[in-house]
Amino acid sequence: TLAVLRAMEGHGVERLVHCSTPSVVFTGEAFEGADEALPYGRNWLCHYAESKAMAEQAVLKWGRDGRGRVIALRPHLIWGPGDPHLLPRIIERARSGRLRIIGDGSNRVDVTRVENAAAAHLLALAALERPSAVNRAYFISQGEPVNLWSWVNAVLSAVGVAPLTRRVSLRGAYVAGAVSEFIWKMGGLSSLPPMTRFVAVELAKSHWYSIDAARRELGYRPEAYPTEEGLSTYADWYLRHRGPA
Repeated sequence: TLAVLRAMEGHGVERLVHCSTPSVVFTGEAFEGADEALPYGRNWLCHYAESKAMAEQAVLKWGRDGRGRVIALRPHLIWGPGDPHLLPRIIERARSGRLRIIGDGSNRVDVTRVENAAAAHLLALAALERPSAVNRAYFISQGEPVNLWSWVNAVLSAVGVAPLTRRVSLRGAYVAGAVSEFIWKMGGLSSLPPMTRFVAVELAKSHWYSIDAARRELGYRPEAYPTEEGLSTYADWYLRHRGPA
């Protein structure tokens, strides 16, 4: 991110839309309807969240110091056709019997269709012309939090994989994550551990945010690409490209 900022200054580029993440406010606690007034996080548990917070702070400082105009977007759990990571990983783990519901299964989270994430970036680019919108961060989502595990089971059912029924407590998943992280670190392994403390917390607790600021300042309207329709679209893509379960 710092290299991008240096390159922009070297070439006289003064506008930037930065893709951040809600993980910049991670504390290990649940968030329900919180907005951009939240402070940056602590107790990071992983380098991903901490480094994303550092990057977002750097670009906003760059803008607020008068070097240019910046908007940072925080889309939550982007999914859709073409996704090589999030949903395929969930589906494959569920198919192999290696995925469990973590916690009591009642947690609600934000999700974001890739089409809405893309639209938000284009709207942010246009909004860089408006002083009231710039040098700020905005949460981005579908605007309607889902019950995480019901949504995961809806995805699984749509692609022909049996829904999840087995559970593990947050404490159990957290301990498993800590052990996995230790083994991977000691072994110098470059692959992803099967569980981490950060993932355990994220999958067990609610985290959804107000998108009122994005609606007001950017003209963001996630209703253009609804969640339910997106599930059908995703399932069709997955079955065409990955094959039936």
